[in-house]
Amino acid sequence: MDLSRSVQGSTVLVTGAASGMGRATAEVFAAEGAHVALSDIRLESVRGAADDLAHRGFSAEAWALDVADGEQIKAVVGEVVQRFGGLDILVNSAGISAFCAIDDPHYDAVWDRALAVLLTAHQRLVRAALPHLRRSKAPRIVNIASTEALGATSRDSAYAAAKAGVTGLTRALAVELGKDGITVNCICPGPILTGMTEALPEADRQTFANRRTALRRYGQPEEVAHMTLSLCLPAASYVTGAVIPVDGGLMARNA
Repeated sequence: MDLSRSVQGSTVLVTGAASGMGRATAEVFAAEGAHVALSDIRLESVRGAADDLAHRGFSAEAWALDVADGEQIKAVVGEVVQRFGGLDILVNSAGISAFCAIDDPHYDAVWDRALAVLLTAHQRLVRAALPHLRRSKAPRIVNIASTEALGATSRDSAYAAAKAGVTGLTRALAVELGKDGITVNCICPGPILTGMTEALPEADRQTFANRRTALRRYGQPEEVAHMTLSLCLPAASYVTGAVIPVDGGLMARNA
């Protein structure tokens, strides 16, 4: 059994890698010597992220991928495997915001888009990657959910439902794929400084952090990325079906 703490030489596919937690994840894996396939719906943005890594001497390439498109998923996974010779790690990080009141006339459209991007895409990516993961010596799947899956915010029911679905999917796949040695885990980030949250006034962010988190601050995308890396190490071979908050103590704090 390989209990090393290195992902060097492994191939990892990261969705939503143009910015935020996805980009931070790609950076962390590249710095550890992995071959990183960065994908995002915006090719120009994800290509810029991949080029930046490549110029620094890391192994990274970019793919355009709309995770709501099942055929694109199959094509991109196939191209990644052809380019790097296999696939060892899948990180489902692509996401969208989906705030909408339940009685809003546009709610059905928001619901459908939220489930397509935040939940259905995960199982499609897993299914496309599965034949290749089964050939890996240390196959890993990490799904990025949210603390909204554990305790919701008003007007966020579509997003919260999709993210709760990710936690259920994670546990079910961990049980189903355990016989193949594939670990499946889920990270639930709390308040993280990404493009969406950085648009909020700093005073509002600090008030929320002081009131809700034990650490009294927002997290950095890299702090989520390092937890993702930890779950993907060969040495993490006995961790599966876990749902791990990376939230500065938000879920632990009552007052």
